[in-house]
Amino acid sequence: MSKLLKDILYKVAIEAVHGSTDVVIGKLDFDSRKIGANDVFVAIRGSISDGHDYIQKAIDLGAKAIICDAFPEQFASEVTYVQVNDTNKALAFMAANYFGNPSEKLKLVGITGTNGKTTIASLLYQLFKKAGFKVGLLSTVKILVDDVEFKATHTTPDSITINHFLNEMVNASIEYCFMEVSSHGIHQKRTEALHFTGGVFTNLSHDHLDYHPTFAEYRDVKKSFFDNLPKTAFAISNIDDKNGAVMMQNTLAKKRTYALKSYADYKAQILENLLSGLLLKIEGNEVWVKLIGVFNAYNLLAIYATAIELGLDNLETLRLLSELESVSGRFQYIVSDSNVTAIVDYAHTPDALENVLKTINEVRTKNEQLITIVGCGGNRDKAKRPIMAEIASELSNKTILTSDNPRDEDPEVIIGEMEAGVPPQNHKKVFAVTDRKQAIKIACQLAQPNDIILIAGKGHETYQEIKGIRTHFDDMEIVKGILEELHK
Repeated sequence: MSKLLKDILYKVAIEAVHGSTDVVIGKLDFDSRKIGANDVFVAIRGSISDGHDYIQKAIDLGAKAIICDAFPEQFASEVTYVQVNDTNKALAFMAANYFGNPSEKLKLVGITGTNGKTTIASLLYQLFKKAGFKVGLLSTVKILVDDVEFKATHTTPDSITINHFLNEMVNASIEYCFMEVSSHGIHQKRTEALHFTGGVFTNLSHDHLDYHPTFAEYRDVKKSFFDNLPKTAFAISNIDDKNGAVMMQNTLAKKRTYALKSYADYKAQILENLLSGLLLKIEGNEVWVKLIGVFNAYNLLAIYATAIELGLDNLETLRLLSELESVSGRFQYIVSDSNVTAIVDYAHTPDALENVLKTINEVRTKNEQLITIVGCGGNRDKAKRPIMAEIASELSNKTILTSDNPRDEDPEVIIGEMEAGVPPQNHKKVFAVTDRKQAIKIACQLAQPNDIILIAGKGHETYQEIKGIRTHFDDMEIVKGILEELHK
């Protein structure tokens, strides 16, 4: 797909140019290894490497244009150099221009917050498909162009990937796209040049403090997403969360709120909360849904509000809500032949783990044991490790601390940091098993009929990463297999 360089630089804040922008270029990339003849290389300063160190490599591979925030000491002949203030932001606008600004040609809704993004985005995709529309999804779990599935690698992909898939959606005549928007994605300007029809805020709690130096910065990055929404968009916020009002402070978008406890534009009430589902009253109408727990009541209310703001009929939306199935790795459960319930959930933050455990405790009779298996990822926020273990030990009958994705860290060191958070009175009901599969097996052996096992942290992931090597590992697959074997 050939383009003129000057055309894809539209709306980019240019500081200086060396050479001509009136040149035909091939593709756009920020990975010097993928550069070919006539391509544009955008030098990004990352946390691990600096793209400016690879400018010469990109030129050697045939780059015709270089986008950078500082010119090199020497210029290569017949190469155009464009100096910009922020190469991440420049990449966002260039990618959008390169693909013909696809976000303006469909209704794009972004969902941001600490927990609930995947569930809300995935269930909105499900709901609008059921309503008969062609729909797209950009999520942690997968990317869907109507019925065609692609593997996702980041919560919010890079600007080129986003616009590539949005363009594929436009070509497939898709009307709506639901997208998870992470704080990393906002901070790195990946969503900067996108045209959003709406934005949804779920909640804010302790997460990504390995990336953001303070909670205030984490909150403000999320807020900037709403600050940048156009007047034509809607902004839906969970007003029961203390940061819900903060998100709405400076937005130009039409403000809408949802809540279970506060006065809001969209209100819901939980009438029944069982392991088989929820009976909700939404705006005066009762609806039975297959999802469980208070956190899912919030998610479903956010989905309902979004659907109504996008023009769907309220009674039809309630009917569609009742048909929704839970998302892979989000409170996904099986009941074994020996009547043991095993729940797999992605809960990998203190808040998410507490929500899931409280939900289980709300719906169980207390005559059965709740056994929790939990770990914390390596090379990630260390501050949450003792908190996660404390929560698990307080809200479970037994807790097994194990490995999640240790990555480059020693799994036993991670578990030791978790153990430090366990209060003395809970020591007897907490033990450590480094091997995750072995931890699941022990939980299954301990479980009696009617007991509940929660396997938290990895959810939909089908791998485990240890010392840079990924091996196949699926919590649900493993627990199913072990329970079947034990029943035999």
